[in-house]
Amino acid sequence: MKFASTRIIAADIKELVGFYEMITQVSAQWLAPVFAEIVTPGAVLAIGAAETVALWQEGSAEPRANRSVVLEFQVDNIDAEYARLKDKVPLVHGLKTMPWGNTTFQFRDPDGNAVSLYMPATEGAKRRFAGR
Repeated sequence: MKFASTRIIAADIKELVGFYEMITQVSAQWLAPVFAEIVTPGAVLAIGAAETVALWQEGSAEPRANRSVVLEFQVDNIDAEYARLKDKVPLVHGLKTMPWGNTTFQFRDPDGNAVSLYMPATEGAKRRFAGR
């Protein structure tokens, strides 16, 4: 089995896609007016408009209702990314090093989803990510 993507159901797809293009500095691939993908080297972030929910089951997903998932993006230079984004995103917390060795900062996207950018900081974290 291959983990293919994470999908966000967006209240305003154009706003959310534009936000993630700004964060990742990757242009979205629009596969339909109601569906786009941000393809990064490690994973795909799929974004669907609220009207796509009915294609599965009406009411099975809801925009702006997530409070349990954090989208994480690994970066090469956490200090540079923090400087680039800290005044453009609603911060949850500034730079900090977590107990598992990653330096991170967290913010929210326009739909309220939590997003973290991180970089392995300790020697143990660097070794853990070296083979990925």
